Amino acid sequence: MNTLVKTTLAVLLLLGVAAAGYWFGIHAGPAAKEPATAPVARKVLYYRNPMGLPDTSPQPKKDAMGMDYVPVYEGDAEPNGQFGISLDKVQKLGVKSEAAAMRELDTALRVTGRIEVDERRTYTIAPKFEGWVEHLYANTTGQAVGKGQPLFDVYSPELVSAQREHALAQQGLASMQDADDAAKKSMQQLVTASAARLKNWDIAPSPQPADETAGHSTPRDKAVQGDGGQGDEREKQSSISARPHVTFRSPVSGIVLDKKAIQGMRFSAGEPLYQIADLASVWVIADVPEQDIGQVRPGSRVQVGVDAWPGRSFDGKVAFVYPTLDNATRTVPVRMEIANPHGLLKPAMFARARIETGASGKVLAVPASAVIDSGNRQVVLVRLAEGRFEPRTVTTGKRGDDYIQIESGIAEGEQVVTAANFLLDSESNLKAALGGMDEHAGHAATPTATTAAGRPAPAQPVSVGHQASGTLDAINGDGTVSVTHGPIGSLGWPGMTMDFALANPSLVAGIKPGSAISFELVERKPGEYVITRLQAQHEGH
Repeated sequence: MNTLVKTTLAVLLLLGVAAAGYWFGIHAGPAAKEPATAPVARKVLYYRNPMGLPDTSPQPKKDAMGMDYVPVYEGDAEPNGQFGISLDKVQKLGVKSEAAAMRELDTALRVTGRIEVDERRTYTIAPKFEGWVEHLYANTTGQAVGKGQPLFDVYSPELVSAQREHALAQQGLASMQDADDAAKKSMQQLVTASAARLKNWDIAPSPQPADETAGHSTPRDKAVQGDGGQGDEREKQSSISARPHVTFRSPVSGIVLDKKAIQGMRFSAGEPLYQIADLASVWVIADVPEQDIGQVRPGSRVQVGVDAWPGRSFDGKVAFVYPTLDNATRTVPVRMEIANPHGLLKPAMFARARIETGASGKVLAVPASAVIDSGNRQVVLVRLAEGRFEPRTVTTGKRGDDYIQIESGIAEGEQVVTAANFLLDSESNLKAALGGMDEHAGHAATPTATTAAGRPAPAQPVSVGHQASGTLDAINGDGTVSVTHGPIGSLGWPGMTMDFALANPSLVAGIKPGSAISFELVERKPGEYVITRLQAQHEGH
């Protein structure tokens, strides 16, 4: 009996232990496995706008409606148009960025022109009587002369006769001290008429002696400082005499632009013998394109540069906008006045003028190097986070010296790439092309090319960038370059000379025409090829 009880108790104890073990196995198992299946924290790359707008932030924030920005984790699928590059490659490319900000653009208009003589400072020496040139003091074209300096002596029988008539009239008036008033008045009229004749010739008549003309109104004309003047000492009129020679003097300080006078020559009345210009102030005549003429206003400040004085600018202002348009060039002449006290600016010099058109308030702007102009659109690369970028098509507005207005496409505060952006753009195009290849390979219905033996033909590699080398012939004014290249096998092109657009003007910075270069072409649209990489080839490479 005791043995049976003991056996029963042992069986029950074993069953209880087994049940307890089963129960603990069910309830304790998940708890033991829980540490091994805990999710690993993922790295947040950046935060994107919850409404899908083109706005990102490296830090958590809320939008205008109070909604939290959505985190984008490492490893998530890249949104359309975005691409990533390793931080090591970003550093090697020398990528730099700057925030888009509101700025006042100091816009300016750059035009070319020519130095010309100020027409208001040009003087012509043309005697109003005929005669002969007896002696020249200024006898070379281009000679500098001062105001009042003798230019030439002339002899004129007609002038001598007029002077004698005036002298006789003066002597007659002086001898009629005891005559009646009517006779004196008649003689005085003769003196006045002869003096007026000389004055009309720009010759000062000889004055009457003060002791002989007391109580009479007589002309005392000063020497005219226009086209000619008197050079001899005034003679006393005690006897009938005339000055046989007259000296013409320069009316202004300047240079002799034209000299037709020759010693001993005979000249006619009104014949121009000298042309003298004062170059203390000169004009710059520039041709402004029709579409830009609305920005030019009289009084606008101007800086002018010439090749003769590199690195130096001459200040002036816009004096006049001509009312006519050149139908052939579609340009309007604009006249600018430039001070030239030292005579450094010479007539007919080629000039480059910068006309300030003024600022028009603050606008959203980015550095000019950030905009990639493909010809049919303008693109900037937005830096979303470290190593992540997104190309954006933007609409540009006014252009300043260093910045460009952005009318749409990006928001204030977004970082745009300012250096090595063309390399990133090439990387973006490459990734897009590889993505297209993967998508093409995923379509099972696409037929596969076969050889004549019925086997699948080897896949042809798709080339996004076409490598070439050649010579940089010229950098054109429209932003393109002229290149003579060798055969390009990936395109099937033979060697030839062509013009290409640049993804960014900084590609040719520091490279002179005539240099051997290597470059990469990308087809932006059918038939349009753009250079995305260009560098000079050095000896030994």
